[in-house]
Amino acid sequence: MSDSHPFLSPDFHIKWSALTPDHISADITKAIETGKANIDQIKSVTPEAATFENTFGALENATEDLDRSWGRVNHLDSVANSDALREALNEMLPVVSEFSSSISLDGDLWAVLKSFAESDAVASLSDIQKRFIQETCDDFKGAGADLEPDAKKRMFEINSELAQETQKYGENVLDSTNAWEIYVTDESQLAGLPDSAKAGAAEDAASKGKQGQWRFTQQFPSMYPVMQYAESDSLRKEIWEGGCTIGYGDDHDNSDHIWNIIRLRQEKADLLGFSNFADQVLERRMAKNGKGALDFTSDLHAKIRDRFHQETLELQNYKAQKTGTESGPLEPWEVAYWTETQRKELYAFDDEALRPYFPVDQVMDGLFSLTSKLFGIQISPAEAETWHPEVTFYQIHDTTSGDHLGSFYADWHPRESKRGGAWMNYLETGLPNPRTPHLGLICGNMSKPTGDTPALLTHNEVETVFHEFGHLLHHLLSDVEIKSLAGVNVPWDFVELPSQIMENFCWDRNSLDLFAKHHETGETIPDELFDKMIAARNYMSASTFMRQLSLGKLDLEVHVHSDKYQGRDLDEIDREILADYKAKLATDGPSMIRRFNHLFSSPVGYAAGYYSYKWAEVLDADAFTRFRKEGILNEETGMSFRHEILAKGNSRPVDESYRQFMGRNPDQAALLERSGLA
Repeated sequence: MSDSHPFLSPDFHIKWSALTPDHISADITKAIETGKANIDQIKSVTPEAATFENTFGALENATEDLDRSWGRVNHLDSVANSDALREALNEMLPVVSEFSSSISLDGDLWAVLKSFAESDAVASLSDIQKRFIQETCDDFKGAGADLEPDAKKRMFEINSELAQETQKYGENVLDSTNAWEIYVTDESQLAGLPDSAKAGAAEDAASKGKQGQWRFTQQFPSMYPVMQYAESDSLRKEIWEGGCTIGYGDDHDNSDHIWNIIRLRQEKADLLGFSNFADQVLERRMAKNGKGALDFTSDLHAKIRDRFHQETLELQNYKAQKTGTESGPLEPWEVAYWTETQRKELYAFDDEALRPYFPVDQVMDGLFSLTSKLFGIQISPAEAETWHPEVTFYQIHDTTSGDHLGSFYADWHPRESKRGGAWMNYLETGLPNPRTPHLGLICGNMSKPTGDTPALLTHNEVETVFHEFGHLLHHLLSDVEIKSLAGVNVPWDFVELPSQIMENFCWDRNSLDLFAKHHETGETIPDELFDKMIAARNYMSASTFMRQLSLGKLDLEVHVHSDKYQGRDLDEIDREILADYKAKLATDGPSMIRRFNHLFSSPVGYAAGYYSYKWAEVLDADAFTRFRKEGILNEETGMSFRHEILAKGNSRPVDESYRQFMGRNPDQAALLERSGLA
């Protein structure tokens, strides 16, 4: 199978060079045929012959070939996009979507599963088998298994349309990001820009045959240093205007796709008997419904609103004082610059001063030694074929048993064929008994190496590395015997806890000293610089806090009250919804919603769930108080977190996992305290 159908190959070490677009159609078609045959077999089971193994157990494995092959196709679409790959993916997308929808809408299959789920045989099953049955039945009902035939037919069509609309949305974001670039020819335009940013831009221009110039793109490591440091107002304005073209403009406008996606999601909720899409997707999450998530958002908003407005006013006054002008709203391309300028002055602290202490390889080594100590694991580099020369491969073993728990790929730098942002994903889910390893990956778009200088990260990028690694450990340290209840397959508002708790280690002296060492001298961060960094941590924290709340608020409003907004001008509704969540600016820019991949580049994703970043921050700040109390590098605390949170996945209700680790329910106070907003 490996040679003729490479996307289906079960080999743990994937032969990426064999995964070419010309195989996609045949491999996915074959995977679907196998899936159909497996489903047919379950449908033929009679009530008398039904067991867990030939019903729910068989369903768990029925689409393994498709999950594996389609997962690889979508991964390559994220990291090695090409015209041929995109064409092959879009050709198979409706076929895959149709087959996936057909499973939960198959009346005969549902009858077999329901019959076994309601039988006396369930009483003698293990707790995790019972949970799997319950979760699967809830999944089926949530997908429309109990609908009438006409409604099922429509649900089927909605799923197919959603898959295509969201794929197109994501393509528009990628293409419009790549379509924009500028070349600067006059070095005086770059005054204020850090040397690292200039060197990266010069190297970037040279790679395009423009020696002696500086190239800037809408990739974050390229554009953000300009917004933060460049003295040239006109250069910052040009970069900001470039950002306004993402998901917008003649060729890549996402406006209609957004309304189509929202309309289809609402129609889906209607069919399932929910008043809105948020209520539908949150029914089995910790917030329970759209109102629960909105109340959570409003509650935090009320606690920080005054401080937020105060910060905005202080920044306006600061700029006015420095420029000898009237105090008033800033231009959008001035905000990051004046925020950074004021921070430097208040704390005598510059982010760039930390960069030399964070070469990416050393950050990874430190992260590995930290997590190895805490969670009883050993992480080592290993040889494997990858999808790009920059990608590295590692394996994780249990320190006590020596078991190979999992392996992962790390892909840290931007490329034009790679989508923006940072993310974790998995390619294989392992099992504990007998032990088979997990296979995962982490990707980012971090600062690149320049010339002879290694890739030196900002502290913010270091936090991102730790964040994504937390997600990765959640999957790779999972110890659950049913794959679809393993690892990151937890309710969405719990999924960010393991990732966000890891960010805390980027702020603690003991843990920082493990990896924050000057790339030339090997010295740790001097006390004076560390003290400034900590003092500056909560600078503008209400504004940072409010930005996260605003994104969650926008998401929830358009999905809870879609009838109120449907079809209206996106920029107008953005201003209406976020009137008290955004600082007033001198020029209004287009809404972030057209480039908001989290919400619109997949059928569900973070839609109606973006609030979960803040929800999980409440959990992570609270849970980290146990580490602080018992010792940041306390192995007992670490192993408790591994066994009660990371290892358990969705094998039990997640609020129970939280209580097992903390001994109580979560408390909001720790987050407000950590943010200096208590």
